[in-house]
Amino acid sequence: MKREHKERMKARARNVCLTVAYDGTAYHGFQRQSPPIRAVQNVLEEKLALVFGDAIELAAAGRTDAGVHAMGQVVNFFTDGRIPTERIVRAMNSVLPPDIVVKAAREEGRDFSARHSAKSKSYIYRIQEGDTPNPFSERYAWYVGTPLDLAAMNEAAALLLGTHDFSAFRAAGGAPMLPVRTMYSAEGRRIEGERIEFRFHANGFLYHMARNIVGTLVDVGKGRRTRADFAAILASRERKRASATAPACGLFLESVEY
Repeated sequence: MKREHKERMKARARNVCLTVAYDGTAYHGFQRQSPPIRAVQNVLEEKLALVFGDAIELAAAGRTDAGVHAMGQVVNFFTDGRIPTERIVRAMNSVLPPDIVVKAAREEGRDFSARHSAKSKSYIYRIQEGDTPNPFSERYAWYVGTPLDLAAMNEAAALLLGTHDFSAFRAAGGAPMLPVRTMYSAEGRRIEGERIEFRFHANGFLYHMARNIVGTLVDVGKGRRTRADFAAILASRERKRASATAPACGLFLESVEY
């Protein structure tokens, strides 16, 4: 958003913050796209304009990629619309498609930004094991037919804790930013029998960072790489040393902390 446009937006009466969940399968990521390409932001802004009665340009905590889902995406926008806060959730969900849901609404101070005020984020990545794919999780998990050694994967994931340069797990093409991040937790667990769920909590994530980490951890789980290999990859700061990027379908933006 251009500076002068941002100032016009911030001159409006209210700064509204929403928590949003969505199935990203049908969308070209979160960030607004030019028609006919549809992104989650396009749909949210279109429906917010209907509910609030003015043009809306929102900011988001994270720009999830095509096919990535969210349980707790956070957005904010400035508006002169007068709909009471307690009515926003119902009003929005009455006009949104079923794969996008507003979970909560609140008003914030004028300096709050869903993106810049965030202190940390949590992502979940789901992996489906088993002899055959599960058609009921195909859109929400990466099917890996080979049984995985979860203990070995967790031993490698523990190396991520603390403050590191995560360049080895950073994809090309993202916004320019410093590659140093602090990982507070990184651990996988088995749920529902043949499903593994990894959760990563950090003060920030680089472009494709979570998916690149998972792709490399899966190779550890298959026995193709060791804990020592994983440590060497992290220390190398070279993306070419890590494994292929895990598919988007298994990744969820779980929550954003402020």
